[in-house]
Amino acid sequence: MERIVVLTGAGMSAESGIRTFRDADGLWEGHDVMEVASPQGWEKNPELVLDFYNQRRRQLHEVVPNDGHLALKELEEQHQVDIITQNVDDLHERAGNENIIHLHGELFKARSTGAPGLIYDWKEDINIGHTCDEGHQLRPHIVWFGEAVPMLYPAAEKVEKADVIIIIGSSMQVYPAAGLVGLAERAHTIYYIDPKPSINYELSLIADLKVIDAPATQGVPEVVSSFL
Repeated sequence: MERIVVLTGAGMSAESGIRTFRDADGLWEGHDVMEVASPQGWEKNPELVLDFYNQRRRQLHEVVPNDGHLALKELEEQHQVDIITQNVDDLHERAGNENIIHLHGELFKARSTGAPGLIYDWKEDINIGHTCDEGHQLRPHIVWFGEAVPMLYPAAEKVEKADVIIIIGSSMQVYPAAGLVGLAERAHTIYYIDPKPSINYELSLIADLKVIDAPATQGVPEVVSSFL
């Protein structure tokens, strides 16, 4: 049984209708990134930050997993699969995958600003006055720019043990996530699925690199079928 690690980015969820941060029509528009995704932005205007993520959370109620997500569930039924995602949605969970690491946090969770270990399932708006059990204001459970990425080390351990890497909808050129693929010393094959491939082809020095020029809904089922 192959050990497969799947690395997913914004392109994985885009076909479900989730707008991406960096596209021209994405959710960054109208906001400097540091205003809505940094500790400094939170200190300056927490209402703006909460509203930004509340809008994203509401949208998440309106979307469903796509064929790419569902294909990964099929893959998990016959192989050992770990998903490491840069996405903050829960579409992998809703598709039925069980072994998921969220590098950048989870939109359907909230955490305490005064006791970071207090994390709550939270599917509605977070507003000023919503507090943890110790009375501290809640914030989105999202890793902002300038913050540590606590799940990076567990993710690195999975990549180091992988026989196959599948990259979906991410250039993997933004650190720290970009550094993960270089740890895949045991991998014999790296698949890269994206309609506009821009990945660093030095990855071919690590393993056999197979580029699938297609969106997730087409490319993921194609790759998964080769393992079934």
